[in-house]
Amino acid sequence: MKAAASGGRAVPLLAARALVLLALALACGRSAVAAERAPGQRTQAAPAPSEPLYVSGLKGEWQDYGWAPRELKAGAPARLDLSNKGGWIIARPGYGARPAGLVLRYRAPRGFGDFLEVRLDGSGSADFPHVRVLPRHRLDGKDGWSEAWLSLQELNPAGAPFDRIVLRAAEQVGNERVEVDGVGFTATAPAGGPEVAAAPQAAPREVQLSLDCRAPAQRIKPGIYGIAYDQMRDAQSIHQWQLGATMRRWGGNATSRYNWELGNAWNTASDWYFRNVNYTDVPNFSYTRFLDADLEKGVQTALTVPTIGWVAKDTSSHAFSVATFGAQASVDPSVPDAGNGVDTKGQRIAPGPPELTSVPAGPDFIGRWVKAIRKRDAEKGTRSVHMYILDNEPALWSETHRDVHPEPVTYDELLQRTLAYGTAVRRADPDAVIAGPAEWGWSNYLYSAKDAKVSYTLAPDRRAHGNVPLVPWLLRKVRESERQTGVRVLDVLDLHFYPQGKGIGVGTGGQTDPGTNERRIRSTRGLWDPTYVDESWIGEPVRLIPRMREWVDQNAPGVGLSIGEYNFGAEGHMSGGLALAEALGRFGQYGLDAAFYWTYPPENSPAFWAFRAYRNFDGKGGRFQDLSVPARSSLASTSLFASRDESGEHLVAVLLNLDPERPARGRLDLGACGSVSAQRAFRYIGEAAGFRELPASEVPGASGPDVTLPPYSMTVLDLTLSARPKTSR
Repeated sequence: MKAAASGGRAVPLLAARALVLLALALACGRSAVAAERAPGQRTQAAPAPSEPLYVSGLKGEWQDYGWAPRELKAGAPARLDLSNKGGWIIARPGYGARPAGLVLRYRAPRGFGDFLEVRLDGSGSADFPHVRVLPRHRLDGKDGWSEAWLSLQELNPAGAPFDRIVLRAAEQVGNERVEVDGVGFTATAPAGGPEVAAAPQAAPREVQLSLDCRAPAQRIKPGIYGIAYDQMRDAQSIHQWQLGATMRRWGGNATSRYNWELGNAWNTASDWYFRNVNYTDVPNFSYTRFLDADLEKGVQTALTVPTIGWVAKDTSSHAFSVATFGAQASVDPSVPDAGNGVDTKGQRIAPGPPELTSVPAGPDFIGRWVKAIRKRDAEKGTRSVHMYILDNEPALWSETHRDVHPEPVTYDELLQRTLAYGTAVRRADPDAVIAGPAEWGWSNYLYSAKDAKVSYTLAPDRRAHGNVPLVPWLLRKVRESERQTGVRVLDVLDLHFYPQGKGIGVGTGGQTDPGTNERRIRSTRGLWDPTYVDESWIGEPVRLIPRMREWVDQNAPGVGLSIGEYNFGAEGHMSGGLALAEALGRFGQYGLDAAFYWTYPPENSPAFWAFRAYRNFDGKGGRFQDLSVPARSSLASTSLFASRDESGEHLVAVLLNLDPERPARGRLDLGACGSVSAQRAFRYIGEAAGFRELPASEVPGASGPDVTLPPYSMTVLDLTLSARPKTSR
């Protein structure tokens, strides 16, 4: 699935889909990696609240507005679960006072660090600063409680009306309860100390933003807004349908051993004790239910088909029986006879015959599946599969599926399986779109699994094939076969992309310290920037999309491009959301045919709203348009992506400020795009509520005010143009 640094070379991570999902679920209950907070710098206690909000219970007309799991009991502090970037809102509609500051007391595990963020909010349109509670705000007690005082100058520099306060975890923390009490507004400031002065507001950086509607426009393929199926949570999840995703990928390690004839039979491979299972809690995890759900929701399907040669024979067998193979380092708690295939000394156990868990699944087996799908389609009068993907990460089979494929995949085996299974799919569905080889990452774009096992320096398999990197060699050989046989077996080059930098993580995982956040966002440049040297063990430019296009143009012209899996980690942090928004914009700019996020973001997370920036920014179907307009931003810390419709009269732009501290400001130059007759703007700065429409007085445009981009923000401009530009496509 991914790789990690080890001794200067890539080492595949053995735990993949189900184990990763389990680990991420467990991680939600642990504290994120964070430095313990420094001692508070205040020396004087804050004045008693003149307007108490919560002091051993809610006071006066103040109300509990949610949203994190919490316990509010009279006579006791509020106890909050702020994991998953949770928060608590206390509100009083109609509140109109102008206090000097806000005081609150809280007690949290020291390992949470300076995690707490405070801001004001209201029913109006004002943007309030997100203020992190820092040592300068705090007076620490010996009992673990800290008193924080924040001035209204810092919380509300514009003096805008407000009627609520929001306490929130600004980064991922564990689910240990945070106690909060003594919340209230004070009429005066503390007697002195560094907390009295508000933190200086960073001056905006000036940015030049421009569009060129006369330049050729790149058509944006709808398939770039794809997600993946998550068998561990889809039975309960509905928000995957709220992202605006256009395609859904049936993929991951378990799909390599899926037996379609049994309907719901899988093998979890090394992810979970090499067990055959049926996912009885997830009814959608049979292929017919999956295809029908996509059709019902108007989402296209990308279906992974096994080419490994073996699929689950039932829903109960397991590969490494303790009774047969002896004691093992770990066993499934629910099935103690199912071991992990590693003995108590840490040595791998040689697997038994594949028939212990599996039955043969040759090309004919897959051909029958595709025919069954097309038969159902004919009865329904539709097409339910829009892309077939030839298995999943074959270079890792000797790790993830070593019970049935213990030997590493070679150049020749990968070619043979691509031709054989691709031909079976084509014969069963002549109009199929077939993608492959779905390799896992950088090393296996260039080398085979046999090379990885021996040494990338020696690379015996690659050297035996003219020292040509694996992917271009495969493309060339596939095209040669197509010319000889007349059978097209590969329509789309499909590869996976996971940044390898330390701490970036996957899904909700990943560190969120400032350095990692910056590297996470920079890592997106590995998709497109030829000057970006990857900040990991890779240590050279990846420039994946241009590289893939070069390989295709040189070896198999006309083949499309897909990134079958990608993820930047920290889905619940703005850095993860901004990295995703950046990637989605680049996919459109560079003409990618398809891309599938692994798997899909948590509801109302920054990554969730990154999808919505392009697919439903206004909650009413407002979306990025179909033609990418060349766009330029003069600041490296900002990005501008623009799109227009066929007429040239509707333009939608997504603007990102990737700087966590400094706003950016500048006028948008529409150039020859036309004059603005109507305009709307929407902004997201990290709230669970998502994008907020700006009032007319703040909407930037050709004749409006300058574009202002708050720190760590996404802004969408929705413009109607009165004059159609002269363009070329």
